[in-house]
Amino acid sequence: MSDLNAILEPGMLVRHPDQPDWGVGQVQSNIGGKITVNFREAGKVVVDGANVMLILVDQG
Repeated sequence: MSDLNAILEPGMLVRHPDQPDWGVGQVQSNIGGKITVNFREAGKVVVDGANVMLILVDQG
């Protein structure tokens, strides 16, 4: 798992680098490198943090 994926916590907003049409997603959980994200356009998706580096969205 990448360093960035390791710090992802519930409530953080992210984008999937290979699926821009999914829109912004909110992290639901991050357990053992499996990151569950609820994306606006794709619904709930479980991402393998070892294979995909999610992009943190500025929440400011």
